[in-house]
Amino acid sequence: MPSQEPLLLRHHRPFLAFWFARIFTASGFQMLTVAIGWNLYQLTGNVLDLGLVGLVEFAPRVLFMLHTGHVADRYDRRKVAAICQSLQALIALALAIGSATDHVTREMIFILAFLLGAARSFEMPTTQALLPSIVPSALFPRAVAAAQSAQQSATIVAPALGGLLYAFGSVWVYGPTVVLYVIACTLMLNLPARQTPLNKGKATLDSLLAGIRFIRSRPDILGAISLDLFAVLLGGATALLPVFAKDILLTGPWGLGLLRSAPAVGALMMSLFLARFAVERNVGRVMFTAVGVFGVATIAFGLSTSFWFSLAVLVVLGAADMISMVIRASFVQLETPDEMRGRVSAVNGLFIGASNQLGEFESGLTAHWFGTVPAVVMGGIGTLVVTGTWIKLFPTLANRDRMHVPVEEVKA
Repeated sequence: MPSQEPLLLRHHRPFLAFWFARIFTASGFQMLTVAIGWNLYQLTGNVLDLGLVGLVEFAPRVLFMLHTGHVADRYDRRKVAAICQSLQALIALALAIGSATDHVTREMIFILAFLLGAARSFEMPTTQALLPSIVPSALFPRAVAAAQSAQQSATIVAPALGGLLYAFGSVWVYGPTVVLYVIACTLMLNLPARQTPLNKGKATLDSLLAGIRFIRSRPDILGAISLDLFAVLLGGATALLPVFAKDILLTGPWGLGLLRSAPAVGALMMSLFLARFAVERNVGRVMFTAVGVFGVATIAFGLSTSFWFSLAVLVVLGAADMISMVIRASFVQLETPDEMRGRVSAVNGLFIGASNQLGEFESGLTAHWFGTVPAVVMGGIGTLVVTGTWIKLFPTLANRDRMHVPVEEVKA
């Protein structure tokens, strides 16, 4: 039976539509990120702005966190995701028009980054909550890994393609992203309708906070998502890649695209492996080890002055991060009832967003204070410190054996 599960998953038509939608929306976002980062750095030459744009994109996740989950639980998740992808298409279109008319400004980029963050703050919990209703629960951990392989495949190709196209002008990056988001929107609308009844209740404070209460009641879930928050918050160096590409590794937009793609190469290889061989035992130990490797790889990247060694280290970093992500995403969704998956996913999305977008601001700020290389090295060391601390604070998570523990066993 285990050898047949990946084949069954590949022949599951709704999942295939979801899988391709993830490819196109991830490709659009990655191309936008490369173009916006390089465009902004060309306009201002200020490393702090690279951190600020990450903070601006993260802000909507805080402002709308409670409402995004309720929307995902109350309305048709397919339509919510499609609306979010349509908004991102309009953002790319605005940047394309601005580039064609030479009217892209620092302020315009920050405004559109906020709107992009708002769209993604609603899209992320919606698509996360949508996946469990598409595939059988027995296939879900492999579905998570396979869905991530789609995203990472796009992340490998899209940044490099975006960097290459940017050499001909930024409009050549922004234009194709519009098409990618439109295709993703179409695929999302073709998914089967939700089978469980919609949550028709009003958006009360009690219902909005239900996701937070649920996570607090499950120490393992709280420990896993907070580990990701602080570890990646300190260890993330994505926002500084334009600086490494231009000033340290002495490359251009094409090199920047390769650097952004490198973590996705490692993540893709690992996600393909996990889609075939899911982690079923000693999941806590495996997850903490992966986060530790992530910290070590971050330090190595910060100290590297070789372009090719930096690429190799980023591949390792991406593979380690994928292991942690698949374990965390799988048991969070498996242990959450469908009627509140949107709200729990919204809280989880806030933690993920904080570790990425807020981590970009932290990287830009520390680089502004201490320098680019010291900032990345200190971040990697901080990740290792957090890993050791969380092992002490959440011993049941560190010793967790299986992905999903039935409720009756938790109570026992």
